[in-house]
Amino acid sequence: MKFAKTTNKKMPHSGLYVLTDQDLIPSDRIAEVVGLAISGGAVMVQYRNKNQDPAQREKEAMALRAICSQHRVPLIINDDVELAQRIHADGVHLGRDDMKIREARAILGDGAIIGASCYNLFQNALRAQQLGADYVAFGSFFKSSTKTGTVRAALELLHESHRRLEVPVVAIGGITPDNGRALIHAGADLIAACHGVFAQNDVALAAEKYARLFGPGGRSLVSKG
Repeated sequence: MKFAKTTNKKMPHSGLYVLTDQDLIPSDRIAEVVGLAISGGAVMVQYRNKNQDPAQREKEAMALRAICSQHRVPLIINDDVELAQRIHADGVHLGRDDMKIREARAILGDGAIIGASCYNLFQNALRAQQLGADYVAFGSFFKSSTKTGTVRAALELLHESHRRLEVPVVAIGGITPDNGRALIHAGADLIAACHGVFAQNDVALAAEKYARLFGPGGRSLVSKG
């Protein structure tokens, strides 16, 4: 059984990666709600909010930094390297139109977790790994409630990544506790979820349903042989 390698001690090897959404979580409850997701088993949190003013975003990110630090769960900031630096987040997630990986590394330092969206292209993941990304993300694997018009990623991307990459692989896009098992079996190390957790009445239970796909110590219950 092969598991992805990582040189970053902060980076989880596998598990549930939750992504926040300003339309799903009230600003004044963001730390409380994300704390529920962590209690349910989330191993990493991404703060994603493109609509609020900078002061509001920094306030929310600081609240998340406190709750994530309390639970020793890494906090990743979507897109905004400067915000990640200001609040001392654990890292940043970058898309194709964001700052380059090497520039972000120069600003955030060697200890930061830097993730890269690779959409449906394996060559993007190879390049991101070469440039120093700590994890890569593929998707959307299923129809997403968060983003419309996204490209679709095939399971073969996960098979190939499992064979050839040395950094953890995140699967994203329309993933549920029911369809997520197939992605883990194909080679995904982490599963990203937004609506599947934060649009549910019981956030902790929703997170737990995803976490049940992973066993003790962050190892998948599904054999990857």
